[in-house]
Amino acid sequence: MTDKRYFDVIIIGGSYSGLAAGMALGRSLRRVLIIDSGEPCNRQTPYSHNFITQDGKPPEEIALLAKQQVENYNTVAFFNGRAINGVNTGDGFEIQVSSGETFRSKKLVFATGIRDVMPDIDGFSECWGISALHCPYCHGYEVKNEKTGILGNGDYGFEFSMLISNWTKDLTLLTNGTSTLTAEQTGKLGKRHIKIVEKEIDRLGHDHGYLQNVTFKDGAGYSIKALYARCSFEQHCRIPEVLGCELTEDGYIKVDAMQATSVHGIYACGDNTTRMRSVANAVAMGTTAGAMVNRELIFEEF
Repeated sequence: MTDKRYFDVIIIGGSYSGLAAGMALGRSLRRVLIIDSGEPCNRQTPYSHNFITQDGKPPEEIALLAKQQVENYNTVAFFNGRAINGVNTGDGFEIQVSSGETFRSKKLVFATGIRDVMPDIDGFSECWGISALHCPYCHGYEVKNEKTGILGNGDYGFEFSMLISNWTKDLTLLTNGTSTLTAEQTGKLGKRHIKIVEKEIDRLGHDHGYLQNVTFKDGAGYSIKALYARCSFEQHCRIPEVLGCELTEDGYIKVDAMQATSVHGIYACGDNTTRMRSVANAVAMGTTAGAMVNRELIFEEF
């Protein structure tokens, strides 16, 4: 009798990247378990963009359809819960979940994403993914030509200002304190009529996440419709590190072109591995991870 707790592959994370990996493996006739706690990082974002055939659809609608399609493959099972620990058994892996159950597999795929660490600005978290944005390719078109701010300083603030100037000319760099831009950078922004405001930010005024203004600590206000920012982050799941997976200097799980981590038999895909955060990119990485895991299994079993 087949052990219902044993799988060819366990995928931890059942959002876009994890589902894409699951589909590739399901179509490869692999027994797969997808463990997911139902907390995608873009759950607050009203619409997803720049994903061909799905442009403008709510993220949860895309994820629901994806899950329904993966469920068509009877070798793929789902567990609703959180993976809390992992062990390398030598001939595979054992994953413990929040219910106390354990599951075993030959291979692991981590599609666990990252957790954004919000700046200490009142109203920011409520606007994140709605009008406080991380990516112009995902959201820039919807706020084109609007009065836009960038939360940043130094080289990052300068480079992000250059990038966003493609979408709007009404642009202000909010350094949230004394500017650390060089004189040359300041001059270049000035020639492009990009304003620099060095006041510390107190709060973001918004209507259900849609920005209306920024209020500074001196009480002054500034009207704004969109704000780009790059939040700090931490890995949503620590199990890869527990199992010895190497991280990059920036804190992402280090993978090669095939999505393989530094630990044999463990793959990773999606936001936990790259700064390029988009649904389209997550799906592409998940599909690659699933195909490469299956390839590795075939080569080991042949």
